[in-house]
Amino acid sequence: MTKASVDTMTYEEAVERIPDDPNLEFWVGSLEALEDQLRSLEHGSIAKLPDSAGGRPVRLVTYGAFEEPESRANFNSAVASRDPTNYADRERREKPVVCFVGPVHGHEVEGLTGLCSLLSILETGRDLRGRAQPTLRELTDECRVVILPCGNPDGLARFEPDSLQGLTLADLEFWGQGTWADDRLIGWPDAKQLHPMTGDDVGFLGCYFNDDGVNPMHDEPFAPMGVEAPAILDVVRREAPDVTVSLHSHGYPPTLHRPQFVPLQKQADSRSIHRAYNTLLADLDVPRLYLHDVTGESGRPGPYFNLVSAAYHVSGTTGVLHECPHGLSGDDVFQINHEGILDVQLALYEAILRHAVDPVEPAES
Repeated sequence: MTKASVDTMTYEEAVERIPDDPNLEFWVGSLEALEDQLRSLEHGSIAKLPDSAGGRPVRLVTYGAFEEPESRANFNSAVASRDPTNYADRERREKPVVCFVGPVHGHEVEGLTGLCSLLSILETGRDLRGRAQPTLRELTDECRVVILPCGNPDGLARFEPDSLQGLTLADLEFWGQGTWADDRLIGWPDAKQLHPMTGDDVGFLGCYFNDDGVNPMHDEPFAPMGVEAPAILDVVRREAPDVTVSLHSHGYPPTLHRPQFVPLQKQADSRSIHRAYNTLLADLDVPRLYLHDVTGESGRPGPYFNLVSAAYHVSGTTGVLHECPHGLSGDDVFQINHEGILDVQLALYEAILRHAVDPVEPAES
């Protein structure tokens, strides 16, 4: 990602830069707005997961019956037995399972807004703008839909603008990755060089992190430092989803990243979703990035193992890591309005649900 043209920012300066204009009614960019949406649900089943590091509730919403598999082994052992159905026989289920993991980085509220509109579609057939979405409604009826709207409520509680649309890369770096103690913007990827993000060197704790400074996307899978990532993986392990999507945001056109440290077939499945998604984006006249590669791991340093990687290794799911545009202003970023952001999210959900209902054999290129 391009570095911001501003090197430093204080908390007071960051707050001063927040526009006075309220966000649109369909936009969900705060814990309070999320709670309002959850209170309005009448049909979804809501379960409470372990609280965040800061003691905030993490909730799971599901639609469709849970078909508990006749599991004889965890996924890892079942694969070693050469028969993954010892963990879960997906072919015997009446409906495929799709798991949506909302933002684990608290400032990436584009996915939160999208998922709240998906909840509205599941409840009423309409998104939060009041627009009928019959295609998505029909596709969700054919699946068990598992939605964790927010994977990091601590980070979301720290996010004051409610939206980065129209703000700059410097604002993204402040609210996203935070500052060092001398007010220097940390930015990406430097925010990953200290983990947990704690100590005297840290100034404003960015919304990447929970209240203990842990970035759930890069928690240690074998000895967790936080509570959010293990809670998410427990859901994935229990549900054995066909597809699991982790929702993120950046400054550029929408895209999917290659799932890393997973079999080539799973990468190809993700690429097939990416291809279908790009077709839907073209219909919206939204620029899109090239399809991600299908390849083995290599490089110095090599690729990293993240939450999406771990989701495969506990369940065999096809993992999807989506980056949605924030709609930043300035040079070298992709500009899009709030309505366009929601349309991008809904197009993604359509591509994922279609793949779950009727998987397409991966193309060669």
